[in-house]
Amino acid sequence: MNIIHKQHVSSLGFGFIEKPYLPKGKDEFYLRDLQHRSRHTYRKLNAKEIQILQKNDNSADDWNHVEVADPFDARLIKRCSFFGRIRIGILQPFFHEFNNLRMPVGIYNSTIISCDLGDNVVIDQVSFMSHYIVGNDVMLVNIKELSVSNHAKFGNGIVKQGEPESVRIWMEICNENGGRKVLPFNGMLAADAWIWSKYRADHALLEKLKEYTDDKFDRKRGYYGKIGERTVIKNCDIIKDVWVGSDAYIKGANKLKNLTISSDEQATTQIGEGCELVNGIIGFGCRIFYGVKAVRFMMGSHSQLKYGARLINSYLGDNSTISCCEVLNSLIFPGHEQHHNNSFLCAAVVQGQSNMAAGATIGSNHNSRAADGELVASRGFWPALCVSVKHNSVFSSYTMIAKGDYPYELHIPLPFSLVSNQPDTNELTVMPGYWFLYNLYALARNSEKYKTRDQRIDRSITLEYDYLAPDTINEIFDALRLLKEATGRAYANAEQKSISPRQLSSTGEWLLDNNTDYVNAIAITADGFENSKRTVRILKTASAYQAYKRMIVFYAIEQLLAYVEEQSPSWTTLRSLLLKAKGKRTAWKNLGGQLITEQALAQLCKKIKSGALGGWDAIHQWYRDQSLLYPTQKQTHALAALWEVSGMSASQLSRSRIEALVREAMVTNRWIEEQLIASRSKDYQNQFRKLVYENEKEMNEVMGRFADNPFIAQYRKKTKQFEQRSLQLLQLLGEKK
Repeated sequence: MNIIHKQHVSSLGFGFIEKPYLPKGKDEFYLRDLQHRSRHTYRKLNAKEIQILQKNDNSADDWNHVEVADPFDARLIKRCSFFGRIRIGILQPFFHEFNNLRMPVGIYNSTIISCDLGDNVVIDQVSFMSHYIVGNDVMLVNIKELSVSNHAKFGNGIVKQGEPESVRIWMEICNENGGRKVLPFNGMLAADAWIWSKYRADHALLEKLKEYTDDKFDRKRGYYGKIGERTVIKNCDIIKDVWVGSDAYIKGANKLKNLTISSDEQATTQIGEGCELVNGIIGFGCRIFYGVKAVRFMMGSHSQLKYGARLINSYLGDNSTISCCEVLNSLIFPGHEQHHNNSFLCAAVVQGQSNMAAGATIGSNHNSRAADGELVASRGFWPALCVSVKHNSVFSSYTMIAKGDYPYELHIPLPFSLVSNQPDTNELTVMPGYWFLYNLYALARNSEKYKTRDQRIDRSITLEYDYLAPDTINEIFDALRLLKEATGRAYANAEQKSISPRQLSSTGEWLLDNNTDYVNAIAITADGFENSKRTVRILKTASAYQAYKRMIVFYAIEQLLAYVEEQSPSWTTLRSLLLKAKGKRTAWKNLGGQLITEQALAQLCKKIKSGALGGWDAIHQWYRDQSLLYPTQKQTHALAALWEVSGMSASQLSRSRIEALVREAMVTNRWIEEQLIASRSKDYQNQFRKLVYENEKEMNEVMGRFADNPFIAQYRKKTKQFEQRSLQLLQLLGEKK
């Protein structure tokens, strides 16, 4: 049975805070008065104004409860009902226009309960509006319900006074059984969600993070909702317990409940037709349109949900787009693209710069009697059309998965690989270094694309978009070790020789460096890449091995050139820098797109547990401080990688040795440009791609002339800059002591 409480109409708009939650000596408006930051002096209505209001079919339970600021034109309020305490800002005979919506300033055809209204607002046909503080020049048109409860949390994972713990909203990311759930809060970064979801065995850390979330927000009952200045909301059904920033634009939404919608004049957020959003936090500059359904979710800044997308129990990082598909229980780092109606992502950590093709089903659950599994994909994850991948699976950076149904769990530790299922031979093939060998254009272009698409206003936290960075370089070193061991094992099998495990790596290394013809002729397989007994074959092993090594050298010299250009050091200074970096290739973690050393991350966790960092704001400042250190740390890592890949000892460090490495990097630089051009030129040379065009002129009109490709022109400039800086370093190395 529905229990309907009855009270006298004169109490409507009052008693917002129940007596048990009202501090001694405070009235029910004490929090509202703190929130209402208007500089106006409000006054009571005079008799003439009341007469005009009543003549225009307005009513109030008590006109003494309605206060206004000057100048005030009572003629601009018509056919409205007011209850409770009302404060109205300046009203002048203007009209506002926004996106072809032209409306006169004033309050019309609405029921308003206990609200503060800013200057020159447009409010028309708001059927039920209660307990909101509205900014200046706001337009609210044709809304069925716009209300706030006294225990509103605006999407934050907190509980208010007197509420049981069971009402707390958790966001169950990374898997479906809630084992990695986190508390969402306004301002939460992908790094916060990753730390909280990852270190589940550290209960002291988890309790501290929960404490920080509770401390970030006041648990008192009675806060009003707010709608920031110049926000426009029209043609919506239900908006309840929603906090809206300035300059937002919301039109045609079905239901918005328990949300924070961040927006300001620099990064406006828009929500469009048919959307139903519940229990969420939306970052600055977001776009949500056309039938989106989102529940228990967070969106980083400048992200988009479109065309019926469903986002549930998930965190979507900055500068990402999800359209027409379903994403559940996932943690997604910045720079994610998922555009197709029939793609599905579930119970995954996707670490950014990723792209999900149509028909991709990432996370086929219930493939055992255990609880649902998880999937972890490092940066640059790219499953192709109609890929189906099982839980649990882990992928290194820039893994591309060819079309197919992958019947077993996968662990692919070779970065920049192409993974293919071969049902005809019943085997899995992995081509390491595929991106370097065959698709450098897309690899290089994507790095630049994500930099360009980074629309964050505050970039004090550095997000890494380069495909060669400490995380990927460390993965390449791990891959080199695996390739050497696999080659040594293949040699032992082919020659029927018994080689000790310690000698496998050295044997494989010698073959890869000195006898590539032999390596290409033998079958090289891998263990532990797939949860099956079938063969996992490694393709193009020798080519990938050489490409991996030359890219490490290129990465290191690129960092060295940046140092030389900035500091103009002497050889003595440069030599000292190189010696200092020897043996310091550190381990790194990807924290929401920001790369942090494992050692620094461990220190962060200790500081959180000890209380040395007193809350989320302090943690976010720690991220910023680490970003300031990152260029130097990256440089040290790069130079340590140079020592390691070259096999150089300290006694072998000389001008001529560094000169040789610089010249090798110059060759690689030109090779990258050639590969980049070659991979793109295929689109203009392939006969089947040309089939749909009558002639070359038509093709150029549709695709654009190859010679005019802006990215290739941009990269050619980058190649020349690298050459010029390399010559500058070679000149330094050629100088006499």
